[in-house]
Amino acid sequence: MGLAEWLKEFRELHGEAKRKALVGPDLADYRAARDELARALLAAQHVALHAGQKPRQQLRVSRALQADLEFADGRVRAMTLEISAGGFAALLAKPPRPGEDLKVSLRVPGGEPIHAGARVVDVKAQPGNARASFQLVGLGEDDLERLEMFVFDAVLEQLQK
Repeated sequence: MGLAEWLKEFRELHGEAKRKALVGPDLADYRAARDELARALLAAQHVALHAGQKPRQQLRVSRALQADLEFADGRVRAMTLEISAGGFAALLAKPPRPGEDLKVSLRVPGGEPIHAGARVVDVKAQPGNARASFQLVGLGEDDLERLEMFVFDAVLEQLQK
């Protein structure tokens, strides 16, 4: 089976999974296919790494989602630059402290906002703002699955272009 055929079948499975129409072995087959696609895309990202760069552990996509961040010293509303099931990056006017814990609410399409804890894992100062990367912590299984679905919706959309 060629790549185009495989992607067509995966798109169909993904649609069924989003409608919660897959159970048992069919759901297991979908998740295995999703993992296979993620591994292939991550491997492609690793090939493009420059010397000294750390490879990604989770598939991420460039998508803007509203993120309400609650730090110990106040609240901030931001838009994500990238998102994965494990975290996200956003531009902030004021750089947070690496290692700082916070609460986050992400407005993922198709349901209520996802509420979780987060930890600042990286901050890069830029002129006039800072790019901060956050690791999500304490995500429930259903919210984790919603984020995975969102990421793979974006992946499939990009692969159509």
